[in-house]
Amino acid sequence: MSEETQKNVFGEPLEPCSNDPLTGWFRDGCCNTDKNDRGVHTVCAKVTNEFLQWSKKVGNDLITPHPEFGFPGLKDGDSWCVCATWYARAIEEGAACQVYLKKTNVKTLDLIPIEKLKKFALDLS
Repeated sequence: MSEETQKNVFGEPLEPCSNDPLTGWFRDGCCNTDKNDRGVHTVCAKVTNEFLQWSKKVGNDLITPHPEFGFPGLKDGDSWCVCATWYARAIEEGAACQVYLKKTNVKTLDLIPIEKLKKFALDLS
């Protein structure tokens, strides 16, 4: 990862998503990414039980803890850097939870248009 701060969907410095649980491709609390992040873990989502159940049903279990990978398992209300590919699918299938745009990496826009993201934004003033 480069030393410079990555940008959010507004082209501003990316804000931290969550330190508890500690999230991010680099487990740095931010939805930073690099070329090795094939899942593109760039969407800062505030997960709900409905989203977590949907995600588990379609093959991405975010509920079960995996301490060997430093993953505590998520619960309703947690913030987490979810894969842009999975989030795009959640939108299409009517299972999307809310997101923080100021904490969502600009790379997300390669997969999801800003207009779609804004419909789920918690931080549009």
